[in-house]
Amino acid sequence: MARFLFTTWEGGGHVQPLLLAAREAMLEGHEVLVVSDLCNEPDAGFVEVPFRPWTRAPSQTGKSREDDRLKDHEADNPLDIIHRLLDRVMTGPALAYALDALEVIDTFKPDVVISQELLFGAMVAAEARNLPLAVFAANIWSLPTLEGVPPFGAGMQPASSDEERTMHSMVTQMSRGFFQAGLPALNAAREALELAPLVDLFEQVGYAARVLLATSQAFDFAPDVLPEPFAYAGPYMSDPAWAPRLSAPDGDAPLVLVSFSSLYQAQEGVLGRVIEALGRLPVRAVVTTGPTLSPDEFKAPQNVTIVRAGAHSDLLPMAALFITHAGHGSTLRPLMAGVPLLCLPLGRDQHDNAARATGRGAGLVRSAQASVDELVVAITTLLDDPVFREQAVSLGRLVQADFANRRATRLIETLL
Repeated sequence: MARFLFTTWEGGGHVQPLLLAAREAMLEGHEVLVVSDLCNEPDAGFVEVPFRPWTRAPSQTGKSREDDRLKDHEADNPLDIIHRLLDRVMTGPALAYALDALEVIDTFKPDVVISQELLFGAMVAAEARNLPLAVFAANIWSLPTLEGVPPFGAGMQPASSDEERTMHSMVTQMSRGFFQAGLPALNAAREALELAPLVDLFEQVGYAARVLLATSQAFDFAPDVLPEPFAYAGPYMSDPAWAPRLSAPDGDAPLVLVSFSSLYQAQEGVLGRVIEALGRLPVRAVVTTGPTLSPDEFKAPQNVTIVRAGAHSDLLPMAALFITHAGHGSTLRPLMAGVPLLCLPLGRDQHDNAARATGRGAGLVRSAQASVDELVVAITTLLDDPVFREQAVSLGRLVQADFANRRATRLIETLL
């Protein structure tokens, strides 16, 4: 038995996969401790893993739209989003995260630290105590450090020519340069802990002996053989702790499920248009608004049921279509059930997830600004053409196989 310290922050869909990985390690006989924002304590309790909140570092107490620290829906451009990440998560509070992590390290005495990929402060703490470090990414890899994959954020398909490969490389290097704005704050944290300064921000990730990609290799666009220290761990997903059981509406019309982000991303506009479009069609629809929106904000047509939350696993086996912002879990879970997707990405990793699903023919992607008429056409196309379901079933079987062979604990154990 060994001791595993897991660290993460409240950023939405990446929290639950790390908690599930911690649960897996605990069931394998290891002692685990998760440190995250206070609002994640109920989620940790739901999967029965020991939990401790951040104290010096930022620690959200709630999950309302007002609590979100990034508020990236307010950003004017990609550079603004990067600066928000740096200032509010990655490097601005790096010393606070490092000091909290050091306090836990010195009392819990872990054999290995497992950190979410944006918590550079926790990585600094692991290095300061000379502990093995694993980085845990509960999605496709988001940082500009992996060669041979499309640049993150724009929803690009894999390069098919030398010209496209050159363009992808240029965009990646430009993005890498933008992140260097956080280097002074990171080096200040390192200096406070008597560590040598870095020349490049991403040298900090280079301290990790293992980078775990908690996604499906069959879903991703990464090379067949990943360079060290990257490794696929498989997707970790389940219904969230706050999702009650769901029942399908009466009738035999096609069942459509709708779910957007559990975080606030100014999604009420696109969600309202989706609801209006479904009201024009001969379908049964169930819409979950998530914790940041109230069902009372929307007018429900007769054939649309709107609830704040619900266990999608109850309805996915009978669903004909899933309409989503294309978050990682909201993309892979319908695919695993063989359900085609209408993807309406809002930002973050969503354009890239949509590209991976729709590039394999398992759905369609449309702008989040699509009109009601455009949404009606897209929904009708997906329901009428059986090829989309066939491709969703085909891709979903591969994702399901990766899900069945999850191996985060085994990969972490190699560091002991």
